[in-house]
Amino acid sequence: MIDQSTIERWLREDLGHHDVTNDVPGETDGRLVATEPGVAAGIDAAVAVFEYLDVPVRDRVTEGADLAANDVVLRVQGSAQDVLRAERVAVNIAGHASGIATKTAAAVEAAETAVVGFDTDAEAAGEPPAIAGTRKTTPGLRGVEKRAIAAGGGDTHRLDLSHMVMVKDNHVAELGMEAAVDRFRERASFATKIEVEVEDPADAPRAAAAGADIVLLDNMDPSTVERAVDLVSESAADALLEASGGITVETVPEYATTGVDVVSMGSLTHSASSLDYSFRTG
Repeated sequence: MIDQSTIERWLREDLGHHDVTNDVPGETDGRLVATEPGVAAGIDAAVAVFEYLDVPVRDRVTEGADLAANDVVLRVQGSAQDVLRAERVAVNIAGHASGIATKTAAAVEAAETAVVGFDTDAEAAGEPPAIAGTRKTTPGLRGVEKRAIAAGGGDTHRLDLSHMVMVKDNHVAELGMEAAVDRFRERASFATKIEVEVEDPADAPRAAAAGADIVLLDNMDPSTVERAVDLVSESAADALLEASGGITVETVPEYATTGVDVVSMGSLTHSASSLDYSFRTG
């Protein structure tokens, strides 16, 4: 759900104090059109913007729908002034979110193709890793961006700092790995998972043995990630393994075949290009 105060802030930013541009009488029809292929996201938010201005949405695609060029994403009908006032905010939000969803879908497909292939028995090949986002989101837009990742078939990862405990290098430097895990385990809810970030493969089984639910293999190349996976497997420790740090859609296949459970990518949100939409009236 997009709360009313968020929509008000978006519109206030765009309309300012004296909007003459959209002082247009009468009623009109409008449609949001994709001008290139992609994956739809941010449509709920776009709808909410129109409905906030009492512009009814007559038809719309679902979040995660595959789009071809010239597909109509939503249709509206109402006061011309209000349709035009909502237009730019709706287009910007949908375009940004759909760009994230499109990039996420490409990463998910790259991982699946690398692990399963086109002619391999999927059951024998095993499950591809989940593609996840990170907290590298735009302030004020995390909800929209995380939903876009989900629309593209990815995993949202932790939504905020209260969602999961992350033991990073600074914690280890101050407390030591085992002491840090123990400290946070005592303070966190039984339902809260603890993830430990490591930069050396040798520290991966150590983190798992210390009680980490998830071990994050940070800024390692694929061969180093694979070594860390082997070390954890040899130790018989039980933890999920996540690869992260500078991973792109192009390098996803190399990481997907290392044996990790999750590949997380900050670039899904901080570097995704907007999907191009056009809003047309009449």
